[in-house]
Amino acid sequence: MTPHRVVLRHLRPEDAPAFLAYRNDPEIARFQGWALPYTLAQTEALIEEMHTRTPEQPGWTQLALVDASTGKLLGDFAVNRAVPDNGAQAEIGFTLARHAQGRGLASEGLGLLLAQLFGPHALHRVYAHIDPRNAPAAALLTRAGFQHEGTALESYWDASSGGGGE
Repeated sequence: MTPHRVVLRHLRPEDAPAFLAYRNDPEIARFQGWALPYTLAQTEALIEEMHTRTPEQPGWTQLALVDASTGKLLGDFAVNRAVPDNGAQAEIGFTLARHAQGRGLASEGLGLLLAQLFGPHALHRVYAHIDPRNAPAAALLTRAGFQHEGTALESYWDASSGGGGE
C-alpha cells in the first residue's frame, strides 16, 4: 500500500504564515467567502478557535491539509455540521494553496476526509456549495463521486474584488 502524501490534522500556530499567504492570494480568494486583505489577527483567531474543534460539533471546523513528509501546510478542508444530528449530513469546503494545486493532493485529502466522515463519523450525506466558475473544484468533487444537484443563480459574490458573481 502506498503511503499518503498528505494528512489532515488540526491547524497549529506554526501554520499561520502559510495560511495567511494563501488566504491573501487573490486567485484563491475569488472563489471563497472572505474579504481581502485577510489579516494576521483573523488567522491567529481562526487557528486558536479551530485547534480543539472536531467535525462532530455544530458549525464549521477547519482541518489543515499538510504534506505528510514535511508537515508544511498545503491548504485546508472544512466541515460544517450546521445542525447537530441533521440527518447525519455535513457540508464541506476546501482551499488549496496555488503551489499545491494540480498534483492530486486535494483529491487525496478529500478521500481522507470522506473516509472519516462516512466511517467513524457515520454520516449519511456530504455536500458542497461551490462557485460555479470554479471548474477545478467542480472537477475534484465529480472525481470523488459527488453529483451536481443544481446551481443557485447570482448567489456567489467575488469578495476579493468587491463585486460580481454568478
